[in-house]
Amino acid sequence: MEPHGTDVRPADTDRPVTELGAFLRSRRDRLSPDAAGVNSYGRRRVPGLRREELAQLAGVSMTYLTRLEQGQSQNASDAVIDALARALRLEADERAHLFALARPVTPRRRPVAPERATPGAEQLLHAMGEVPAVLLGRFSDILAWNRAGHLLLAGHLDAEAPVPPEDRPNQLRLLFLDPHTRDLYVDWDDEAALAVASLRYVAAQFADDRRLAELVGDLSVNSPEFAHLWAGHDVRLCTSGSKRFRHPEVGDLELDYEVLHLPEGNGQRLLTHTAEPGSTSSAALRLLTTTS
Repeated sequence: MEPHGTDVRPADTDRPVTELGAFLRSRRDRLSPDAAGVNSYGRRRVPGLRREELAQLAGVSMTYLTRLEQGQSQNASDAVIDALARALRLEADERAHLFALARPVTPRRRPVAPERATPGAEQLLHAMGEVPAVLLGRFSDILAWNRAGHLLLAGHLDAEAPVPPEDRPNQLRLLFLDPHTRDLYVDWDDEAALAVASLRYVAAQFADDRRLAELVGDLSVNSPEFAHLWAGHDVRLCTSGSKRFRHPEVGDLELDYEVLHLPEGNGQRLLTHTAEPGSTSSAALRLLTTTS
């Protein structure tokens, strides 16, 4: 048990911490004792919950929680995972992520061939006409875009950029490493945080894919902002919302976006953008697609 008088957390560092352990630690670090409904005692070095406090709230032993965080217990019951999720006040996406980390799939050999757009998905993409749309791979490689999607999001790149699999652009790399893309988003900080939280969600589903490790490693080395966000372990499944753009050709736009996940379950998804009918953003979007 951790001593009651301090918050040095020796058990947190005596063995390697797994992804599950790192996620649980990040969630309890952000939850204060008052918010969790526990009595605070002793000198605290951080505002979050101690491991023993989480164990008490979830109704599990300190030893079991330690083993779970260190990957030494692979058979946690639904009841235990649910109890941890409730104790940590996890939202729906975070709870799903916790289940994915606690129940990792058996590693399997993944095809070495690069991802490709299915004919049906690409046909749908181009049928959208003036609706800017992009087909993203599981780790946000741009597999295809229609003309409007290209003009909105990456007009400074060649329209055929997604075609060669070995050199296709990646949405995350563009967001963090490409100055043109960075300038495109008025609320870049929010966009970056959402993109990384979404990658965290997807990463648990494809944890054995070496391309994920390569992407995270490359971005962590080349972007301190990405490294900071990745270390935060925030999780969110990106589905819909609005974004503000400052486009170099047509100026400011506010567009709604929808992310349509393909039914194959391979992580591919369509990202679409629309403007409110009759708005200045709608006029700007029409100007972009008809004059460029």
